[in-house]
Amino acid sequence: MLTETRRGIVYFFAFLACIPVANWMVGNVGTACVPEGPCLIPVLPGVLAPSGVLMIGLALVLRDLVQRRLGIAWVLAAIFLGAALSAFLAPASLVVASSSAFLLSELADFAVYTPLQRRRLVLAVFASGVVGLVIDSVVFLQLAFGNLDFLAGQVVGKTWMILFSLPVIAWLRQYEVRRGIQPA
Repeated sequence: MLTETRRGIVYFFAFLACIPVANWMVGNVGTACVPEGPCLIPVLPGVLAPSGVLMIGLALVLRDLVQRRLGIAWVLAAIFLGAALSAFLAPASLVVASSSAFLLSELADFAVYTPLQRRRLVLAVFASGVVGLVIDSVVFLQLAFGNLDFLAGQVVGKTWMILFSLPVIAWLRQYEVRRGIQPA
């Protein structure tokens, strides 16, 4: 059985792992790959998004879990380490877009999640994720491609990942209540 601190460390490393996986997916996984652009996946009928959106949506949720288990200092370290990792792993043409979008969206997620999480965990994860995914999408697309052509797909793809996580977050909250576990 994992202790809550160990569980937090697992969340920390899973959060950081989302970055290389997202960078790899955007160049290698999709139903179509745009020359000199991203590989795309369908997120709704007729709506495509760069495939890395799935991992970024998951990263927004994992960031919340890192904060819940390890606290603010750990999550801020994870955000800045993640931004540096994003800059290091992104293709040269996407370094500024990738690292800027990551840093700004995760900080926005942090700002929304922090005041809500003790009272309404599921709402906090959803609301902070939505704020983070919109900022990530707009910043990344504008800096990377100079347009917002894939905005709908980015928002929908990341939203799917957040929505899929909410039942797990609700279960986690009930688990904490039953065991008397307090957030960090």
